[in-house]
Amino acid sequence: MTSSDHINNLKVTIFQAYLFWENIDKNLQNLSLRLSLGVKEKTDLIVLPEMFNTGFSMNAAELAEDMNGKTMQWMVKTASNYDCVVTGSLIIRENGKYYNRLIWMLPSGAFSYYDKRHLFGLGEEDKTYTAGEEKVIVELKGWKIRLAICYDLRFPVWLRNQNLEYDILLLIASWPDKRSAHWKALIPARAIENQSYVIAANRVGHDGKEVYHSGHSMCIDPMGKTVYYKPEDEDLYTFSIGYEELVKTRTAFPFLKDADNFNIL
Repeated sequence: MTSSDHINNLKVTIFQAYLFWENIDKNLQNLSLRLSLGVKEKTDLIVLPEMFNTGFSMNAAELAEDMNGKTMQWMVKTASNYDCVVTGSLIIRENGKYYNRLIWMLPSGAFSYYDKRHLFGLGEEDKTYTAGEEKVIVELKGWKIRLAICYDLRFPVWLRNQNLEYDILLLIASWPDKRSAHWKALIPARAIENQSYVIAANRVGHDGKEVYHSGHSMCIDPMGKTVYYKPEDEDLYTFSIGYEELVKTRTAFPFLKDADNFNIL
């Protein structure tokens, strides 16, 4: 295990945003404005919701961008302006297919990405988008961060922290209010069972299909305690998490060493 002496606290900014339905320009303008007014201190990471530039839309043919599109350019500029990582997902067209793709954008313009593995059949996401096949773990200031999107939350096998390979499970979402009880139960469960922080950013407001989203963005520590939680309202909030707490929990309760070993085919 990495010594906590060499890993600093991580400062995270969650933007629980209201999104304008299928309006990329308006969303990017609003996000820029809200960030300029709300980010008052240096942060390491800005987390935006799932499909932050469009809302959770199946209208991929009209809304998809390529990897050099305006939203990617916006992410490059924003990461550079705030000298931090910016992350969120958008609709990407690649090789004739559409992906719900989480972008992990560095201030340098370099990036990693994760394509959503579990597509929401109830909303026919699986009929529009192509599922990702690779789990993705990125690193920030020594922290190992597993990337996930919305519906992935329901699949603990996919998110299992085998061999303590990650320290944070980062989940971005467009999770509806009518299933918010599931959201509020599953996020602490994922934190406790994986002995990791879970940072989960959701959206607020109605989408173009009159589905209401009530936020409930949160950060839960490895013991299941709440670091940050916000229901209902749009919120831009910065908090800090400590690696020392992670080490303390894993040292006091080293139960993951007794976990089952398995491979996902």
